[in-house]
Amino acid sequence: MIYPVPMAEIWRGDFLESIHTGHAVICDASGDIVQAWGDPEKVILPRSSSKMIQALPLIESGAAAAARLTTDQLALSCASHSSAAIHTDRVATWLAALGLAEDNMRCGAHDPQDRTARDALIRAGEKPCQYHNNCSGKHAGFLTLNQHIKGGSEYVDPKHPVQTAVLDAFEELTQESSPGFGIDGCSAPNHASTLHGFARAMAFFAAASDGGASIRERAAATLVQAMTAFPELVAGEGRACTELMRAMNGRVAVKTGAEAVYIAIIPELKLGVALKIADGTTRAAECAIAAILLKLGVLEPNHPATLKRMNAPIINCNDIATGYIRPAKELL
Repeated sequence: MIYPVPMAEIWRGDFLESIHTGHAVICDASGDIVQAWGDPEKVILPRSSSKMIQALPLIESGAAAAARLTTDQLALSCASHSSAAIHTDRVATWLAALGLAEDNMRCGAHDPQDRTARDALIRAGEKPCQYHNNCSGKHAGFLTLNQHIKGGSEYVDPKHPVQTAVLDAFEELTQESSPGFGIDGCSAPNHASTLHGFARAMAFFAAASDGGASIRERAAATLVQAMTAFPELVAGEGRACTELMRAMNGRVAVKTGAEAVYIAIIPELKLGVALKIADGTTRAAECAIAAILLKLGVLEPNHPATLKRMNAPIINCNDIATGYIRPAKELL
């Protein structure tokens, strides 16, 4: 058994207070491992970091073209957004154009992460709806595909044609038979793979070209371009995905998933990165992905988005720096 390795350290004064361990893989376009930490064969649920794969059938089927989806809508199909107005208004408009409404969705509702949107609901005495779900863009994509193929209403059922198309794409890109799935927070099935397989899939996206020979390659390139063109739609203001993509000027797509999964798609290097922090802590995943991007030369060490996540001070309620989070030496 290969154990997880240290990836992020929490220091309080001169004391190493906590260590977050994990696994990470960098893959090239051929699917080979360029570098790995921990166990490349560790089986993970990629959670929302797999949304680009889940969006592939939307384009490959012709549904996106038939619905005349725009680049910002494709970015939303890959998003775990903060439920700000720029997200929810777009989802509502998207579904209305399809002749659908909020009650056609199967993602459920939760409070907005965006504070302005949350406070507005409180002041109005209203409850959040399914548009506020951080996965509502992905579900708008599912509904677009479902309408195109004339599928049944329960599109999140693992046996539904929408989800079987997603599984086919997932297994073909990871080059693995998925050992199973979990039900995600938004009620859609989320398929498992090894970390190597998932990094291999991200490397496919990195090597894809909009002039590629296959529909899948062109679809993958289109989704990467959408994410990097609209980083504010993929996550939201103050969020790591948005800030890191902006810091790299659209050269790299990054995407988080619940329980501390993170991916990076680096077209200029044709590399895919996948990492998982063992204890599921987001702060460690953000620190680790920033360190890997810095190591690969695509993220500037002194950019504010980098400094916010690597060697960042931990501030207490009196605005006193009590310590900091930094990448473990094993990662660097």
